[in-house]
Amino acid sequence: MPKYLVQGRYTAAGLNGLLKDKASGRKAAVQAAVKSVKGKMDSLYFGSTGMDVVMIIDVPDSAAAAALSVTVGASGSIDLTVTPLLTVDELDAALGVVTKYRAPGA
Repeated sequence: MPKYLVQGRYTAAGLNGLLKDKASGRKAAVQAAVKSVKGKMDSLYFGSTGMDVVMIIDVPDSAAAAALSVTVGASGSIDLTVTPLLTVDELDAALGVVTKYRAPGA
């Protein structure tokens, strides 16, 4: 199953929700959301500067990742960045694909 790095910054409303729900409450809510798209959460960490939340999730495909991102983002409580993660084998396969590209000014 594809893995995604999810990073988020809470809005003021999100921080107020975190104060109310506590970290364990948010973890349970996120696990339920990921499970609803037939995925699982590998890890979840909270930070005190920069990114407030960092997690790795496994979901079936990019549509499931997008569904989570849009639904969570629409809540207005957190701004998310979702990054697909590639394995070494996947990147090696990508590096083997011949592409045509001219750099600007080249």
